Amino acid sequence: MSGYGEHLDVWAAVAAALWGAAAGAVLPRAAYRFSVPPGEEWRTACPAGHPVGGWLGRARCGPCAGPPYGPGAAPVVVTALVCAALAAVTGTRPELGVWLLLAPVGVLLAVVDLRVQRLPDPLTLPFAGAALVLLGLAALVPGHAGEWATALLGALALGAGYFVLFLVNPGGMGFGDVKLALGAGAVLGWYGWPAVTLGTLAGFVFGALYGGALVVARKAGRRTAIPFGPFLIGGAFAGLLVGAYAA
Repeated sequence: MSGYGEHLDVWAAVAAALWGAAAGAVLPRAAYRFSVPPGEEWRTACPAGHPVGGWLGRARCGPCAGPPYGPGAAPVVVTALVCAALAAVTGTRPELGVWLLLAPVGVLLAVVDLRVQRLPDPLTLPFAGAALVLLGLAALVPGHAGEWATALLGALALGAGYFVLFLVNPGGMGFGDVKLALGAGAVLGWYGWPAVTLGTLAGFVFGALYGGALVVARKAGRRTAIPFGPFLIGGAFAGLLVGAYAA
């Protein structure tokens, strides 16, 4: 029986990787349109000025037949790996469906923040709301391994913590990070406070290592602002993996 379960988990990971690759393949256009400096409107045209319609699909302009202008194949590979890893540790529990739906959005947010240091409101706030709604549905399905109440409390706690950091140092912590922390706290809180703590600390460690590496390589100074969203997301991913494995 255990052998059957292991085979099921393997197939779940393979299917999740295929889903991640397919979802990642339609992210480049959204990444291009969202990747504008804070305060500017979302892009509506390709670099040559031709209109860009829709939000999902490749970042390539048909009329000018130019090269791709989006992030390339990176979202495909990263989303596939993230989804496969989540499936490998979560197994076939109901919350896996939630992770697979949220993972592409997390990758998109990380890509945009890395490119322009901006976390778009149309992504951060719906991400938090969708996480809580979807986890609420997962909590109704037998076999789940988390608690919706701690997911809600995790969202509130992490959002409040980041809001305090924003008030203390608005130049070092953007308000977009505060909004993103709501969603990160929700997914981490599903597996309890140890996952919230681990995921939060991991995010700061990842950010510190990245910033330190830039300083050592003389590509940034000690006061240089870096996009923190990718590390917040990376920390939440790490905490989620450990929480799912331990559940």
